[in-house]
Amino acid sequence: MADNYRWAQLGQLGAAGVHGAQALGAGIERMVTGIASPPHTRRGWTARLNYLTRSPAGRDALTAAGISRRALAAWTAGKRSPSPKNRAALDRAYWDLRRRNVANHLKRRLANNGRGTRIEIDPVDQRNVQQPHRRDLPVRHTNVRPRIWNAAVDAWLAGDRQAMEGIWDEIIMDLGSGYDAYTNVSSTGWAA
Repeated sequence: MADNYRWAQLGQLGAAGVHGAQALGAGIERMVTGIASPPHTRRGWTARLNYLTRSPAGRDALTAAGISRRALAAWTAGKRSPSPKNRAALDRAYWDLRRRNVANHLKRRLANNGRGTRIEIDPVDQRNVQQPHRRDLPVRHTNVRPRIWNAAVDAWLAGDRQAMEGIWDEIIMDLGSGYDAYTNVSSTGWAA
């Protein structure tokens, strides 16, 4: 109990890091690729608009982003360009749809034909912790099973922080004794 409390006070002695669930979500997010052109450029917003208008799900995403049919018709006809506010809304709608469209692909990729994916867990950065308070925390590796990856991708997609924290707890419990020292980390990484 005292050890759990100590790690709940991350930063009190100078350690730096984020909750492992946040690092896991950021790692999944980095796997999502898409249009590289910035949304404020003509090329960027037209590419997003083309992606969003190709499917009913894309049109629903536009509606959810507050884009009116009238504005959409003017943009697609080339009569007007979206305002900076609407370009930002187009960008949000694009990335929301893109995440939903690639979620199943991410699950398959991380499941690795039923073998799961091995991750590296980098402990909190203790450079600013005074020597008597530092703890020897090595980089750890563990294999995350497909069932856990599926739940992680679903929680990431839903933006469910509490579910991600539960998933992270399940992942680090496989590390054995001292797993609570990896509740907060400097980063996680994997090759998938």
